[in-house]
Formats: sequence, structure tokens, C-alpha cells
Amino acid sequence: MDAGTWATLVGSMKSAYAHGVGEGAVPRPVIMPLVRGELVGLVWVRPTEPGADTLTGIAALSNIAAAACADEVVLAWETHEVATTGRLPAVGPAPCLNMVHATPDGHVLHRFPYRVESPAGDSGGKAVVDWEPAPEPRPDGELPPPIRAAVDYAFTPMDLDHPNVFGVTVVLMEEEGYTVRLTESLDH
Repeated sequence: MDAGTWATLVGSMKSAYAHGVGEGAVPRPVIMPLVRGELVGLVWVRPTEPGADTLTGIAALSNIAAAACADEVVLAWETHEVATTGRLPAVGPAPCLNMVHATPDGHVLHRFPYRVESPAGDSGGKAVVDWEPAPEPRPDGELPPPIRAAVDYAFTPMDLDHPNVFGVTVVLMEEEGYTVRLTESLDH
């Protein structure tokens, strides 16, 4: 992935998180598969029940990447949100937007910690995200188990007997409640 695409994805996720926190909730975990450097789209985890269902829902984000034959993926999640809903210990700083860039050869973990400022007169009554300095990216940094599973399975070829594996995967994921936003640049 080129530096411009990475900067765009980071900027987009930071903006989404700032907006979500301002509205009182962080965005759900999201996967962004890429094929030959082109973004396929964004898929947010379906609504889940706390515990095992959350873990399964996040891990299944890999299906869209596998169906697209992605050669790299980016996943984004919030430390506290995944730990709480997955009933897991928090891995890393909290609150924190985490983004992992992964290929079949490994991954690099990027962390973007933030503070939430209480609503003030000039914020329209909404909480405001104050981004703190980001630590250095961590090659092969520790990932929460469901994120690790999504990364691992994103590059496992799907064994689905259908002429349009990608198309049927999109439909099935949407039916399960995943939010799917595809780009128009990739023709599957």
C-alpha cells in the first residue's frame, strides 16, 4: 500500500472515531481489504452479543478479504470496546484507535491513543477527541484474539463452490448484519 492510501485510511478512521465519540459511541471494528493496492471497501462488524458472539463476529470480518483474494488488509478497532464486548483483557492503551496493516507475510500495529474531553460550550454539548502522540508502529505487535483471527483468516482462500465467491460473500455478510460499503474501483 502506498503512503497516500495509508494516510487516507488513517485520516478516515480518525475522523470516524472523533465523530462517533462525539455522538457517544465508538465505531464498531472494521476491515478494509486491498487488492493490488486498491481498496475493495469497508466492512463493519455486525451487531453482536457480549462474549463469544463478539469474538466470532470480529473474526468473520476475514471472510470479505478472503473472498476478494486480498493481498493486504487493514483492521481498525478501539481497545476498550473490543476488550469490553469480547470479555477480554485490554491489549494496549485505552482509549485508543488501533489499526493493523497486514499482508500474508506479517503485520504492523499502529496505535492512536486519545483523550475524550467533556462537552464544553463551544463543542455543541458533544465530547471531543484529543489525539495524543502516536507511539512507533510495532511490527508483529500483539493483537487481541479476534483481530488476530481476522488477520490470519483474511489470507486463507475460501472453499466455496460458486461462480462469484466475492458477490455471494457480500450478500451473506449483509444478511448477517455486517455493514458493507464497497468501492467502485474493483470489479468482482
